[in-house]
Amino acid sequence: MIQMIRRSVVSLFLTSSALWSVVPVQHAHAASAEDAQIQALQREMLEMRREMSGQISALRQRLAKAEGHSATATRGQAVRHAMVPPQGPPMSPGMANDIAIGGGGGGLNGSISGMMRSADLGTPPSDRGIDSSWKSFRAATEKEESLHFGGMMVGFPGGRFTISSDDGAYAVQIGLAFHEDVGGFMGMSPRAGETKGLFPGLTENARRLRIPISFRYKNWIANITPDFGSGSADGSVTLYEANLNYAGIHNTVLTAGYFQPRVTEEDSESSNEFEMMERPAITDIVRNIAAGDARFSIGGLHYAKRWWIAGYLTGQTYGNRSSSTNPISDSQTGATFRVAGRPYVSRDIDVHVGLSAISAFKVNEGAQGRVYSPSEAPEVNLTTTKLLSATVGDAGTVWSAGPELGFRWKRLVLKGEYYHIGVQRKGGADTGNMPATNFEGYYGAANYTLFGKGRAYNIKEGAFSAPGVEHPFDPVHGYWGALELSARYSVADLNSNLGTASAVRGGQQTVWSAGLNWYPNRHFRFMLDFNHFIVTRNSELYNLMGRDGNSVAGRLQAAF
Repeated sequence: MIQMIRRSVVSLFLTSSALWSVVPVQHAHAASAEDAQIQALQREMLEMRREMSGQISALRQRLAKAEGHSATATRGQAVRHAMVPPQGPPMSPGMANDIAIGGGGGGLNGSISGMMRSADLGTPPSDRGIDSSWKSFRAATEKEESLHFGGMMVGFPGGRFTISSDDGAYAVQIGLAFHEDVGGFMGMSPRAGETKGLFPGLTENARRLRIPISFRYKNWIANITPDFGSGSADGSVTLYEANLNYAGIHNTVLTAGYFQPRVTEEDSESSNEFEMMERPAITDIVRNIAAGDARFSIGGLHYAKRWWIAGYLTGQTYGNRSSSTNPISDSQTGATFRVAGRPYVSRDIDVHVGLSAISAFKVNEGAQGRVYSPSEAPEVNLTTTKLLSATVGDAGTVWSAGPELGFRWKRLVLKGEYYHIGVQRKGGADTGNMPATNFEGYYGAANYTLFGKGRAYNIKEGAFSAPGVEHPFDPVHGYWGALELSARYSVADLNSNLGTASAVRGGQQTVWSAGLNWYPNRHFRFMLDFNHFIVTRNSELYNLMGRDGNSVAGRLQAAF
């Protein structure tokens, strides 16, 4: 193999030199009648030389790689090339999950190389900045086709546009997460004396318009991701993340800055992978206690084939310090913790168990004092009216904890989570401490991939990935991408201590959901969701908002 590559390099070099040596001879006969043809030949040879130089560069890199993996060829010799791939197997399972979010169908019964070739084939890129190690990044650039010129590479490792040095030490990656929602509500006419709220029959919302930008120097990565379509207010502009990461420790990522700390199974998934358009209400409420998007965080995660663990100390979300009474000295503080494992794994089966916990040690102090105010829309972000809403005054510590369960059998994925939320309350000097407030919620979901590669387990997220597109949409040849069906039952209860003087009536919301997701290729997805929601009347003051209703919504998604 090495001799063949060397012969190719030498042959190309000699051919290039021979052709180029013709140039001075042709100049000597410039006055001849064939001068015009000679000049054309010179231009053609110059172009051939440029092409051959590129081929020689590529062959040299292949030669360096072959020499790097041959003990006899490298013994006693100094490696003269800048780009030498890491020793040993080209990719580990953890390395493959570093490269691109997604899982495969190889399982543990196949070879590592075979599993890596199929591990994340056709899955959407993440909606976040990259945090892979330098070793993983180099393996990704070798795995994918790329253009080499002048010591630089341009390519799409993991489906994301990348410019890097040949050795991968310096790199810039630019991505896209585009989610445009269109739909409306049905059956929302108010009864006598009720307030309708904002439930349009047809509207649209730029749910996410993120542009993840990652800057790398070896194992150090800086991510900056603005979001031009955050939340339910179309066109709202904010910051999704701005953080520094160190990935030089095996299967470990340390992060500091504005970030989305991973807590709950649903929150650990990229939004490009969601089964439904929105998370279950209870997981959104839980994560916003001390996590959520653009939360100042310091911590890290570590993963292996069978387990996953992460913990972060957190502060306030981006832009929220100005909302407190004393923004300089009174920021919110909190922490998150999540651990997950796979007690049983085979080619066709994955069993997932986990535990998530989160706490706000101290909430913001505003004009009304320290108030905890959870609220949630009916699991579709086409309205700013939140039927589920509670207000807990004199709030001290807010915490939540609960288990995660998941099961995959071939193309079928089942999962669910339960969370309890506790709020310790502080009274005044004349009232003493008030009774604790307790909320809860849970969901169960089912997903089945009709065609395409089914959802699989992603060891870096400790969660289930999106389906994979084995063949991009091409009806002429019988290829249709990937199609999946999803269903979910979700309950969030923000009522507490009913029938007592310390009662909190935030309401109970139940949502039945069904969805259809089509992936024509790994970069695009079309979603269609139907929700039937039931919200109990929640208080004398907010009694007018409790009702039943339906929503139908679709999403156009692009992921790079």
